[in-house]
Amino acid sequence: MSAFAALAAGRRHWGGLRDDGTVTAVGDGRAGECAVGDWTDVVAIAAGAVHAARNTGRSHTVGLRDDGTVVATGWNDDGQCDVAHWTDVVAIAAGWRRTIGVRADGTALAAGRNREQQCAVDDWRGVLAVACGDWHSVGLLADGSVRATGNDTRRQCDVGQWRDVVSVAAGSVHSVGLRRDGTVVAAGRGPTCEVSEWTNVVGVTAGSHHTIALLDDRTVVAAGADEQHQCDVEQWQDVVSVAAGSTFTVGLLRDGSVATSGEF
Repeated sequence: MSAFAALAAGRRHWGGLRDDGTVTAVGDGRAGECAVGDWTDVVAIAAGAVHAARNTGRSHTVGLRDDGTVVATGWNDDGQCDVAHWTDVVAIAAGWRRTIGVRADGTALAAGRNREQQCAVDDWRGVLAVACGDWHSVGLLADGSVRATGNDTRRQCDVGQWRDVVSVAAGSVHSVGLRRDGTVVAAGRGPTCEVSEWTNVVGVTAGSHHTIALLDDRTVVAAGADEQHQCDVEQWQDVVSVAAGSTFTVGLLRDGSVATSGEF
């Protein structure tokens, strides 16, 4: 069996993309979110998360194929899995009740719930990557700036002044950006945004109420809620990538094994 190349984490499940383009999913699959065994030629995966306080375990999983098409499985009450007609896609993200994609021409498209305007991305241009929170969506533009749309009750969409950003992540009510110099910026309120002192960061991910960063020495730091021990990651070593679910964190280690912390 080939090794994992990337991870994605949702509400109560996580998925692993293997080097051979197949996908494995582990956890609560009651809505079909773990039904990925027949996926092939996948180059990226995303998992929809639900606010940790919600009682539902329903979620969805999304895969980007090497031909630019998209496949999805799981909870589909708002049409978040209705992505089979998408083409020319180069990046994907999944949030609560929705899926966001980036086309090769830098435009964005969305499927799913739009009650809070979290799918209002049709006018975005020059997009490189996207991230989904519960009720808001974040887009990284080619010039290093960032856009956001959707619910802004905690100022999680206050990203208009960010510059030199190379990747983005979104939690329930916060947004995170990794700058080119290895520092991190966050929008929102509370301890999940206490990231200003982090340095030498090479990757960021966000759960419902926690933020995780991978450092250039392959260690991991965390900020935010830790009731389920989702931030208990400081002993991890030789980490090559991380993904944050609602109340848990998973890390891919250099030897191909996976570390987990928290509950899902």
